Amino acid sequence: MSKPVNTASLRRRGALKRELPFHLMLLPGVILVFIYMYVPLSGLIIAFQKFIPAKGLFGNQKWIGWDNFIYLYHLPGAISALRNTIIIAFWKILLHLVIPITVSILLNEVQNAAFRRTAQTLVYLPHFLSWIILGGILIDILSPNGGFVNKILGLFGVKPIFFLGSNDHFRFTLIATDVWKEFGFNTIVYLAAITNIDPNQYEAATIDGANRFQRMIYITLPNMRMIIVLMMVLSLGNVLNAGFDQVFNLYSKQVYSTGDILDTFIYRIGLLDAQFGVATAMGMFKSVVSTLFISVSYYCAYRFADYRIF
Repeated sequence: MSKPVNTASLRRRGALKRELPFHLMLLPGVILVFIYMYVPLSGLIIAFQKFIPAKGLFGNQKWIGWDNFIYLYHLPGAISALRNTIIIAFWKILLHLVIPITVSILLNEVQNAAFRRTAQTLVYLPHFLSWIILGGILIDILSPNGGFVNKILGLFGVKPIFFLGSNDHFRFTLIATDVWKEFGFNTIVYLAAITNIDPNQYEAATIDGANRFQRMIYITLPNMRMIIVLMMVLSLGNVLNAGFDQVFNLYSKQVYSTGDILDTFIYRIGLLDAQFGVATAMGMFKSVVSTLFISVSYYCAYRFADYRIF
């Protein structure tokens, strides 16, 4: 008498056989993530030590408990860097939602396909330039001594503005230039959402007498609601990431009070001042808070947008 065939087991084996090439394709990336993201986590013990590099990571270091964190709280510039990070990151997150949504809706309303494709290409082209390149360009065009922007402002009688050296303008310059660099690329997500809207809704609204603006408000935006909520909650994980590459290439000592962020602060006290324990403590604090925000954002994405990571 033959044994009954286990269909569930056969299905699992068939699925594994089909998916095996994809798992093998992911394997190199998983190995790199493990080496560079998880193996270094052992170095977090430095945050609780008076670390002396000559003794090595696993040497007989002196344990000092929470002293590095307490020292950070009283360290001049630490609270200012935290405040700057939150303010800059908040405005970047907000504008990276509002401006791409607005631009994607406006591009969708352009009737000339060639112009629409050209405009879309031009606005997302800056995304592919590194901040090293853009930093040099911005330093030149924003210079108070003959910079292109100040020349234009001078035509209207405005005195030269030191965008990258004035605490009154540096934070705004950071936010504006980052949004200019990234908003075009982010419009791709929202344009993809718009293309999935049923054209019959627009036709029905047109027959009912709705103008173009009303169609945008009552059809386009409501149908984009889910992707907007998803992008908004997922961006919460970046609330303590204000953009190290950008700030590092643009800031100077003159603007530490308004432009110094956690990442640049950690860089200076860790690599330049060799306070490895203090820098690790600050990095650990940032990582823990970011992890909490990421967890909350993924829960909100699941709760309000039915988005699952796993």
